[in-house]
Amino acid sequence: MKHDYIFAGIGLASLMVLDKMLDAKLLESKKILLLESNNKNSNDRTWCFWDNKLGDFDDLVSKKWEQALFINDKQTIECLSDNANYKMIESIRFYNYVLDKLKKYPEIVWKKENFISFEDKGSEVIITSNVAKYSTAIFFNSVFDVSKIEYNKKYPLLKQHFIGWFVKTTEPIFDANYATFMDFSIPQKGNTRFMYVLPFSETQALVEYTLFSANLLQDNEYEEAINNYLKEKGATSFEIIKKEQGNIPMTVFPFWKNNSKNVLHIGTAGGWTKASTGYTFKNTIKQSGRLVLLLKNKTIDFRNFNKLNRFLFYDTLFVRVLYKNNDLGKKIFSNMFLKVQPKKIFKFLDEESNLKEELEIILACPKIPFIRSLLRFKW
Repeated sequence: MKHDYIFAGIGLASLMVLDKMLDAKLLESKKILLLESNNKNSNDRTWCFWDNKLGDFDDLVSKKWEQALFINDKQTIECLSDNANYKMIESIRFYNYVLDKLKKYPEIVWKKENFISFEDKGSEVIITSNVAKYSTAIFFNSVFDVSKIEYNKKYPLLKQHFIGWFVKTTEPIFDANYATFMDFSIPQKGNTRFMYVLPFSETQALVEYTLFSANLLQDNEYEEAINNYLKEKGATSFEIIKKEQGNIPMTVFPFWKNNSKNVLHIGTAGGWTKASTGYTFKNTIKQSGRLVLLLKNKTIDFRNFNKLNRFLFYDTLFVRVLYKNNDLGKKIFSNMFLKVQPKKIFKFLDEESNLKEELEIILACPKIPFIRSLLRFKW
């Protein structure tokens, strides 16, 4: 049987695309196959993003903060404007939300198999799993293989890697209204290192030790840093409720070149993670919207689903600078938040700023490393 659509990997990107397709009534009478071996019945990650106080998916938000902080050795800066919040969505809530909607469509079939490979033959795409072969008109792949980009010299791979502890302290040391985006008051040790703190109450929070760097640490190095940070904040004793660990690629590798006429790579596998921040959720909303508009056309060719714009240029310079001079992160972010209104920085990171605002941010950054990176720049 030939399918209309096959999705490999059922995570944020695939479910967001399916949700947008549902809203656009693009799944009516379509034969759709989902390939994913994981049941998606646990909270395996959280997504956080800054947003207007009233925004998309607010019903799924488990926690939001009215303010967020940037901290370095000298200053603490409040980052969010009056009409913004920082929001958290637990993955299980999003999974359940979309999967419950999909249950109304009996022609959407989920097979718990592992995707292996694909071949676009022009008139059809042949998908191979660990169990069988399938045929489809259009294939969406969100299975990311980092080995294919890890040692690419032209597009260096910076990593946002972290370990986080969900902790409960004996003393009330947190302010539940304030998230901490970046606390650079910790030792940098030649890298870009900061603490990320999401408090749920005065005694409970997620505390993550995060690096933007090319190489990972040993687990005990992250955990020792978290332990020291909590003690410095006044936690004489605490309980670790659970832990999380992540490694998010920060790269401008041209994933779109892997697309073919009938095959589109989505999510991290399609470059939907913002290279300069590692944030994914809001960018996935935007890219899914672009995709749905394309699917409404009678002629589809995913080789043209790329996005060459000035923000890709900015991200390219940033990644190259930080990859080559990894100790500069604290200075780059400190200069930005000290010299530029935070709301302009968030517009810039959301790719919604204007040229005047972008110039202000660029001028706030250290000049020489970016000029050197610019001189070596090639699309």
